[in-house]
Amino acid sequence: MKFLKWFLITILGLFLAVVVYVTVIFDPNDFKPQIVDLVKQETGRELKIGSDLSWTFFPSLGIELGDISLSNPSGFENASMIAVNQVVAEVALMPLFKKEVEISQLNLDGLTLTLETQKDGRNSFDGLGDKQSANNQTSSPVEDSGSSNATLAKLDIGGIAITNTKITNIDHQSATEQVFALKELTLGRFQLGQFAALKYEFSAVLPDMELMSQGQGQIKIAQDLNTVTINEFVVKNQLKGASLPNGQLQADLNTSVVVALDKQTMNLVLSSFRAANINASGSLDVAYGKKVPNIVAKLEVGDVDLDALLPADTQKATDKPQQTQSSANAVEPDLTAMKSVNLDVDVRVKSVKVANLRTQNWVMQLVMQGGVANMKQLSADLYGGKIAASAKIDGRNKVAQYQFDKRLSGVDIRALLIDMAEVDMLDGTANFKVAGKGKSLLPDNLKKNLVANGQFEIADGAIHGVNIPQMIRQAKAKLSGDMSSGAGATVQKTDFTSMTGSFNIAKGVVSNPDLDMSSPLIRLKGKGTANIINQALDYKLTTSVVGSLEGQGGDQRDALYGVEIPFAIKGTMTEPKFSLDTKALLDSKLKEETNKLKDSLFKKFGGL
Repeated sequence: MKFLKWFLITILGLFLAVVVYVTVIFDPNDFKPQIVDLVKQETGRELKIGSDLSWTFFPSLGIELGDISLSNPSGFENASMIAVNQVVAEVALMPLFKKEVEISQLNLDGLTLTLETQKDGRNSFDGLGDKQSANNQTSSPVEDSGSSNATLAKLDIGGIAITNTKITNIDHQSATEQVFALKELTLGRFQLGQFAALKYEFSAVLPDMELMSQGQGQIKIAQDLNTVTINEFVVKNQLKGASLPNGQLQADLNTSVVVALDKQTMNLVLSSFRAANINASGSLDVAYGKKVPNIVAKLEVGDVDLDALLPADTQKATDKPQQTQSSANAVEPDLTAMKSVNLDVDVRVKSVKVANLRTQNWVMQLVMQGGVANMKQLSADLYGGKIAASAKIDGRNKVAQYQFDKRLSGVDIRALLIDMAEVDMLDGTANFKVAGKGKSLLPDNLKKNLVANGQFEIADGAIHGVNIPQMIRQAKAKLSGDMSSGAGATVQKTDFTSMTGSFNIAKGVVSNPDLDMSSPLIRLKGKGTANIINQALDYKLTTSVVGSLEGQGGDQRDALYGVEIPFAIKGTMTEPKFSLDTKALLDSKLKEETNKLKDSLFKKFGGL
């Protein structure tokens, strides 16, 4: 026992002697020139340590230093790449022998990082890490087991404070400058298995936008270091920029996150999100342990007005420039990144307004796996009816391929066309279905490569912009010798009880071979094309009178009853032009009168 006693006394004495030597006789500042020279030798940069190094060894192991800077390469606009005002770190010494870590303080103040990219491509990182990279390449690889068995008996941090941090990124090639400022990042007293207060305040100045963000919440790390929990983290963001609606945007969220490091999973619960009067909530589950991570997302969204998010002066001004540049500078979107993640997304939206199109009760279910995105369901209520669609896009190849199936039922077609395309041409309740496929996502190629087939039916409607009975009445009057007839109807529309037909789309042209329209006054059949690239219309219709042209209550058979009247639609989809082929009508009428005369003569001559 005496031997053990004196052995421990000797060890303690040696330790105290080392401490006395290091703290009294040994001055760490004597090594500052060697440190500066080593950095100069390894990087070619100038390291400056303005203040003296201050060490503590008992009862805490700590260091305090400040006024540190590392230069940029020669010839750069800013002399310093890194500058630090003060670094303070203190760790209790004795608990370390029991695998207990007690950090009394850990502070970093006044970190300034200035990064530059020259016009010739040189940047602030040139010359740094080259030797380290070479050493890493020659060293043997270390396999990552995916989990850690390391544990601490105790971890106690009195507090962490990172204050007054500024990062400036200057790019002389693009003549842009970005400034990021972290005013503070603080962590309250932290112990394993217990929540600690976390707070930050951050800002950024970008070429076309400013961002201010602040957040606070609680963080906990499990005793086994395998689970990280962030609870009730409230973030408030404010953006300012000319491209934003009203020049600014407020975005706030409240979220909780659980990361299981051993299972390599993350669960995020979005309790609330609000931006530009858009409210949302949902959840996100991520399994990132495999080569291709799996993501499952659910989102509930309130009313969304996308039109309100666009600056008013750019909503119409951007149309023509985009069209002129599309063919010259268009590049096929690269969707091969779709293979790098698997998705299962379920989104519900109360209402959406976009391009003045109004819809409600959106449901979207999307599954993406192996580079193929399958939209199993996309449905919504719109204009008194419903839309239901499914689609698939294959992004595995350089040029994407797609297919779709879309149905409309019970839709107010006039309100839809007016809001969607500012086209007031058709009225009625529409049922519509189309299925198709194609390749390429470039706007011009989308129209050219689309191949589709569909059917439509419109009930109790009208064709706006033309009054076919009135045009026939005028033609009838002229055929009767009344050349003064030319007054148009006050209401330019043609009512019908039903309009049906089928169509196909190929090479940018919509073809309709079997248009059939019925009304109390006329029957209309026809066929024609609509070019979706230049919007040109070319329709040839045949109209026949089945009632009195004087109106629904007429009691006499019209003189043009049964005569086929040729009718045409030219122009464009936005400005259609309707015309009646009077010459063909005259030929048809003369043919009918000739046939009547023949019948009359046959009767007079006993059918000879």
